Amino acid sequence: MPGKQSLHPRKQPKQVRGELTRERILTAAAQVFAEFGYAAGTTNRIAERAHVSIGSLYQYYPNKDAILVELAARHLDAGENLLRRQQECGLPDTVEGAMRALVRVAIENHLDDPQLLRVMIEEVPKSPELLRKVQEYEQARVAYMRELLVRYPEVRVGNVHMAAQIVVNSVELIVHKVIATREAVDLQQFEGELVAMLTRYLAPSA
Repeated sequence: MPGKQSLHPRKQPKQVRGELTRERILTAAAQVFAEFGYAAGTTNRIAERAHVSIGSLYQYYPNKDAILVELAARHLDAGENLLRRQQECGLPDTVEGAMRALVRVAIENHLDDPQLLRVMIEEVPKSPELLRKVQEYEQARVAYMRELLVRYPEVRVGNVHMAAQIVVNSVELIVHKVIATREAVDLQQFEGELVAMLTRYLAPSA
């Protein structure tokens, strides 16, 4: 991890052309990091893949760490959007249905590129802005889960807030670990087992 290198983009595009260039850089970086790994995923390779000069890349990002931070922030934004859509779909009939919806959203948000996910887990610099975004995202998910759990009479836990924290963090950590593995995973079976585990914890008599 760099010591005092900037992790902020150098500029935000004000024109469509600039935004398209930035999107090409981010797309290329995701591909390069997934293909070559973080250490070998140099800015020169990213610029070449994006079909821009290295000077153009540095106009937008001071280094590859800043690029990875932005990719991680976008990953969190995608998770927030999926959670919002889940909330808009209404309340499932059972706590098992609620757990299935939660697990499915988490899996869907991590399927795009397991190799890139692994790079983000292992290599992303812990910038204050990114850490704050992670904390805010987790707090929103825990609050939603807490509201969800109190609506199901079959839920039997001693502390609803703690149970919400356990469920949210368990799903996040387990899905990250399993999806980022190099081994092939039967996602349908994985989803079913994780849903069963959470349901038995929350509603053992259901």
